[in-house]
Amino acid sequence: MSQSAAETDPAPRRVLVVEDEPQIVRALVINLKARHYEVDSAADGATALRKAAVFQPDVIVLDLGLPDMDGVDVIRKLRGWTRTPVLVLSARQTSDEKVTALDAGADDYVTKPFGMDELLARLRAAVRRAEPIPPAAEERVVATDSFTVDLSAKKVNRDGRDIRLTPTEWHLLEVLVRNPGRLVGQKQLLREVWGPSYGTETNYLRVYMAQLRRKLEVDPSHPRHFITEPGMGYRFER
Repeated sequence: MSQSAAETDPAPRRVLVVEDEPQIVRALVINLKARHYEVDSAADGATALRKAAVFQPDVIVLDLGLPDMDGVDVIRKLRGWTRTPVLVLSARQTSDEKVTALDAGADDYVTKPFGMDELLARLRAAVRRAEPIPPAAEERVVATDSFTVDLSAKKVNRDGRDIRLTPTEWHLLEVLVRNPGRLVGQKQLLREVWGPSYGTETNYLRVYMAQLRRKLEVDPSHPRHFITEPGMGYRFER
């Protein structure tokens, strides 16, 4: 393995590839193992769900067109018990299909045919988003009249109970909460949450903001805390 690859992926990670096309599985396994990832694979949804529980991957690469069930259903089942990042890999290219997958709980979406370098970059970004942030000097709790956000513990509480957020939902919330009252631009949010190669995928923001509002706002259709500035970005208000 080259020095640059070693620097890019400093620690082994566990990846579950869910794909029924053998040539794609083979290409992914070769490229991931060359970068010191531990890789397992599944050719259908039922096997994927079983292996996700046993293998406990750090990230899941998931095709939507599986022989036994739709990949979106796999995502929904996974989200019932795990926050593991899910990177969708699919030939479906319409905006509605992407939104459906993201709304089900996917963290990113790559369309086929794909470039291996782009896929690996997005996979690394998904893994980074799920990593715990080292303790900072600033440790505080942000409270609103509806919920509290513990930035150091990475926890959100509403009405006395913890709210489960995916890593991507948490990262988006954290960026906004750390900038109270300030407009955070769409491009800034995309790059901070998803990575430097993002800047135009505004549908990601619409989907994830809707999810945060459903989980945290008293009236998601009339949000008090997560405000949209049309065409510009979003703002968090206490």
